[in-house]
Amino acid sequence: MLGAQAIGLVSRVSPAFAGRDYTEGYLTQPALMAHVPLFAGRLALRATIDLEGLTLERGELTPGAYGEGYVDRRHPHTYTHELIASAGVDRPRVGASLSGGKGFAPFGTDDPMMRPFVKFPANHHLAQILERVAVIGALRYGAVIAEAGTFNGDEPTSPSAEPQWGRFADSWSGRLTIAPRSGPLAGVEVQGSYAWLTSPEFAPGGGGDQRKWSASARVERGVRGVAGHRYALVEWARTDDVFNGEPAFEFTSLLGEGAIAAWCGAELALRVERTVRPEEARQSTDPFSAIRPHTDASILGRTRWDIVTAHVALPALGVAGVRLQPFVEGARSRATEVDRPSFFVPAVFFGSERQWSLSAGVRLALGATHQRMGRYGVAEVVAAEDGHEHHSHHVLPGATSSDASSDERHDRP
Repeated sequence: MLGAQAIGLVSRVSPAFAGRDYTEGYLTQPALMAHVPLFAGRLALRATIDLEGLTLERGELTPGAYGEGYVDRRHPHTYTHELIASAGVDRPRVGASLSGGKGFAPFGTDDPMMRPFVKFPANHHLAQILERVAVIGALRYGAVIAEAGTFNGDEPTSPSAEPQWGRFADSWSGRLTIAPRSGPLAGVEVQGSYAWLTSPEFAPGGGGDQRKWSASARVERGVRGVAGHRYALVEWARTDDVFNGEPAFEFTSLLGEGAIAAWCGAELALRVERTVRPEEARQSTDPFSAIRPHTDASILGRTRWDIVTAHVALPALGVAGVRLQPFVEGARSRATEVDRPSFFVPAVFFGSERQWSLSAGVRLALGATHQRMGRYGVAEVVAAEDGHEHHSHHVLPGATSSDASSDERHDRP
């Protein structure tokens, strides 16, 4: 399976900073993807090469987003977003696998890149642990999947940043999932996760640690972009900053989202989110960048973001083998300080407690891409259709029925 994707996007945020509106254009989420099963499915290679370091260096305007030194802009991901090898066996009743490489730790929910919305939720760094060098073991018995993994705790500092190899295995996580493969509950998934991260925001080590929790319920039926597709997710996440063994700051998130594809291939989606994020000291020359290296003293307060996002995508078109899907996405957000008095007051910084964000663009796709992202080996959970398990990757919106028929399900490692 080979594929490529990108999104041409124009976004306007009002106000973005100091009462001023910003309008910017991007080529966002450009990625090359591959999934190669070998030896009758007992070994698989999975890769996602993310090129945002070339197209998104300044970050993408996204009120409420934070992480890797970017604030109110989504950061570009590393060039090697995923490069994972998985080996194992997967029988109808039981399965086991061992995966290793760079990718997602077994924690939380799917990468938002593979979900209906273009703008990432504010809880991205609370709900996922991504771009780590990890070794992950997974066991499946019936509908129950157990995963455990160890990885380097440091998060990337730039798209080309290498992990701190000397810190491998200083952090760990585990996830338990219930996901029936067939029957009336196929497509329903419930998971709970816990993780301990050592010094995630100070790469050399010795900084504050994090302990993280996640719980979610998810249902998906059909293939995204195809009429009849239905999807819903409810998730809760919490991260505690821990210094010298004692919790210091708590950040929580509650999110609900859903999408439905109409008979004509148009897609409607809605997301509601409440997330508490940290506020860090920002650079005097760039209000959208936090001071790095991060220090314990840089936490200026906590901000609660209430965000409602609506997304409408038109039916996809095929042009010279490339599929194009126009869309419009809008969000209304409110930012308020959790702790009062606070060194950071959103209404003063932005010019208002409330912000509007409006985006329009076109999704571009060629070939087939991952249907979901963040699970490996027997822990991979796929969509269901009419009570039956569906294939683990999909032909993107706009493909013909003959394209889809050639993309049959395969034995997963």
